[in-house]
Amino acid sequence: MPYTLTFGEIADRWKDAKRNVVKHSTFCAYALILKTHLLPKFADYTDITEEAVQQFVFDKIAEGLSHKSVHDIVAVLKAVAKFGAKRGLCQSHNFEIVYPPSEAVRQLPVLSLLHHRQLMQSLTAAPTPQHIGVTLALCCGLRIGEVCALRWEQVDMVRRIILVRGTVGRIYNCEKGTTEHYASSPKTRNSVREIPISAPLLDALRKVRRQQEGNIYVVGTGVTPKEPRTYRETFSRLLRRLKIPPIVFHGLRHTFATRCIESGCDYKTVSVILGHSNVATTLNLYVHPNLDQKKRCLDRLNKFLRVETTPDRDFQE
Repeated sequence: MPYTLTFGEIADRWKDAKRNVVKHSTFCAYALILKTHLLPKFADYTDITEEAVQQFVFDKIAEGLSHKSVHDIVAVLKAVAKFGAKRGLCQSHNFEIVYPPSEAVRQLPVLSLLHHRQLMQSLTAAPTPQHIGVTLALCCGLRIGEVCALRWEQVDMVRRIILVRGTVGRIYNCEKGTTEHYASSPKTRNSVREIPISAPLLDALRKVRRQQEGNIYVVGTGVTPKEPRTYRETFSRLLRRLKIPPIVFHGLRHTFATRCIESGCDYKTVSVILGHSNVATTLNLYVHPNLDQKKRCLDRLNKFLRVETTPDRDFQE
């Protein structure tokens, strides 16, 4: 039996089915992937072959998209195809896509230990409402959306606990065709978490709280949360003023995780504080061993094995 519905028509039905069963931000992300990548290529197809998808993947990577972005795009394509096949709207396919080897993983720059200390000293010496969010990210590894969404009622200074219960950001509104500010529950189930407040952070929070009587949100003023893109600019200005080499705000989260590991914190605890679902995510994304750490690691191994060496007097470094 020939199939007459196009991929674009099936995608419309799939979106209707997804609209009320996923978060609005997720739905809009799906819609943006369809609009930007899949429909321009496959909208009029009544049957999509594995060869066509494979070439599509190669083309997208050649355009400069990251492997993760291409994986996300193909995941939506597969979901639409599976939806259609299950309802007899299109041919069933089990796409087995090959991805070319990715380049070396690009590590997000983190603060050096020297600049980390410099920034912390500046933030804790004179805490301000403007920069308390930077302190939160550096002391707790919070994402910028979590920083901007944090309410004072979620900061328990008696128990010394921060309750991470929300996030804010900007997403594509598929109905309006524009971006808009949103507030929602955290990124994943594991992102809902409790984080202990360290002594330096507690002191900073208390001082800022006295300056913000009546405020709902920890960062910013008024009754609405600070928008992340605005707060990124605040952070960039702070780094310029302190003459610290620029990093993106998310680099503070990387810095926090890396310093935790460097100081001997166990991986599982760091993973839970960051809100990751598993330890592997923490190690792969946020921990960046430097050359000195690698040398110390091998030195510890040699000491454990009791390997002794005889100095070569004829060799000079």
